[in-house]
Amino acid sequence: MNTKILENTQYAKSKISVYDIPFELNNGKTQTLSAYKNKKILIINTASACGYTNQYEGLEKLYEQNGDKVQLIAFPSNNFKEQEKGSDAEIAQFCKVNYGVTFPLAKKSVVIKAADQNKIFEWLSNKEENGWLEQEPTWNFCKYLIDEKGVLTHFFEAAIEPLGEEITAAIKS
Repeated sequence: MNTKILENTQYAKSKISVYDIPFELNNGKTQTLSAYKNKKILIINTASACGYTNQYEGLEKLYEQNGDKVQLIAFPSNNFKEQEKGSDAEIAQFCKVNYGVTFPLAKKSVVIKAADQNKIFEWLSNKEENGWLEQEPTWNFCKYLIDEKGVLTHFFEAAIEPLGEEITAAIKS
């Protein structure tokens, strides 16, 4: 499988600030990414019954090792082969029990282009909003990296491991 990494080499600025877009956490609370200004943010679309589900382990380690530099947020979705059928409570329990996940989980939502697409993923996959990228998730566990100023800098396809040099180098840069 050919893995894709897309990088914003010209650091195109977005027209709409990602910090202003509200989203719902899996506990029902609404928040924005403004809580994480001055940190990088890694957004991942996830699923509990996917071949990549074991990446939760690497994501948690990445968060434990770099939590002072990067905030991770998982956005569970049932968009790919219905691999996330559980409720928000079931997803949270699965992640905690099986992988010790301590980073935030968003409410299960649609991450691909559709009328009810999650607004964060609408921003991530629309170059009119984010400044350069027109790439929606291609499968579960795609990753988007936003820098400390709210600029989308990278897209990593699902096969890119959380602790791989591509992601760790992007977080350190």
